[in-house]
Amino acid sequence: MPLVSEPSLARFRKVVEGALAELEARRQEVNDLNVFPVADGDTGDNMVLTLRAVVSELDRLESQRGDRSLDDIGRDEIVDSVARAALLGARGNSGVILSQLIRGAAEELISRPGELVDPVLIGAAMARAAERAYGSVRDPAEGTMLTVAREMSGRIVSDLAHMPIPRLAPDASDDEQDRMLADILEAALDTGQNSVKRGPELLPILRESGVVDAGGYGVTIIFAGIVAALRGADPPPLEHHVPARPSHPQHESSSYRYCTNFAVTGSSLDPNRYARELEDLGDSVLVVGDRITLKVHVHTDTPERATALFDEEGEVSHLDVADMHEQVAQRSARLEQPVRRCAAVAVVTGEGMRELFESVGAFALEGGATLNPSTYELLAGIHEAPAEEVVVLPNSPNVLMAAERAAELSEKDVRVVPSRSMQAGLAAAVALDPTRSCSDKWPRPARSWPSTTARSRSGRRHRWPATCG
Repeated sequence: MPLVSEPSLARFRKVVEGALAELEARRQEVNDLNVFPVADGDTGDNMVLTLRAVVSELDRLESQRGDRSLDDIGRDEIVDSVARAALLGARGNSGVILSQLIRGAAEELISRPGELVDPVLIGAAMARAAERAYGSVRDPAEGTMLTVAREMSGRIVSDLAHMPIPRLAPDASDDEQDRMLADILEAALDTGQNSVKRGPELLPILRESGVVDAGGYGVTIIFAGIVAALRGADPPPLEHHVPARPSHPQHESSSYRYCTNFAVTGSSLDPNRYARELEDLGDSVLVVGDRITLKVHVHTDTPERATALFDEEGEVSHLDVADMHEQVAQRSARLEQPVRRCAAVAVVTGEGMRELFESVGAFALEGGATLNPSTYELLAGIHEAPAEEVVVLPNSPNVLMAAERAAELSEKDVRVVPSRSMQAGLAAAVALDPTRSCSDKWPRPARSWPSTTARSRSGRRHRWPATCG
């Protein structure tokens, strides 16, 4: 049977990349909110890894498509592959739950082959996503990302009931389809933001720590990125939430040391059976997937015993073990540090240059032998720097465009100083005063070059003299 071209698949790629870019931009903010189920400060990282796995799978499908376009591969093949990739790439509670939201939406899309992606289909996909996510957690807690996803889904269902024409005509243009989807998702996003703010009323640990749920906030960030991609514009404004200060909350999962994640492939796997056995070894147990592929998450002191349960059942892979005690200590130390006004992120190559830039207070980002980091790597570096204002030092003409794109995507006030060499970048890093605003009297050499402009997320355009070359 020949494959049918589906333009909606190209749109799918666009919105996934938009969601990832927005989540990367606020990843550290999400990390700093993370106190439930344990204050290990990695919720943003885990959700980013899940979306990266989806993008990587799309890359793989495109690289193996031969003469077929992404549109020609077919919806069922893509969404099934993407759901499995999200599952295997997930880490931590938030990553696994996000993978189940993706899987639920994918199952709904597969069940409706050839149907135009319109508000009705989006509503059905969101409802199934929320149902799948709740079903993956043995003891779901309200006030978390589960609640946010469910209430956003409910908003879409409610809006559909009041829409005069909730379905798109078969001959609807791509622009019309994008606009209609963006409208209904942006309305759901409003509900999601309200749900995030209500989280502390539902979950005591959030109220005691004075924060909202990190995973729930991450869900709203993802949808803001989706809306931005559909509109081809800046994302809807999201309220920033104050990071949790170190409070050392004592709750159910803090007694176990290792956050253990792994995949199992076999032929007749039973998720319910293994969940019961894993609960004898730890808590925060998630076992999701099907009889062929499972993803396992457990907080335990004995990761080796957790993986040993599957010795006779299948092949264990994608093993990731994180020391939560160490993560909590690192998060607390990071939040206790005095906040810088301005920080420099410098692209470097080699350990010697890294040490040199770090010795003058810059945050070094390894650019590899070719000094060519991706936009997402630069964006991650910007948001790992503990300052609201960031100066990026590309240290090579080849990095300039990616740096400017990262500045556009970032929520922070970012200035790209077009340093064209390590020496020029080092001089700029030495001149930076971290206690002052990046815009305060940056020293200028006698000669000047054509200026470079970067645009922040807020829409402000920052012009910086290209004098570092």
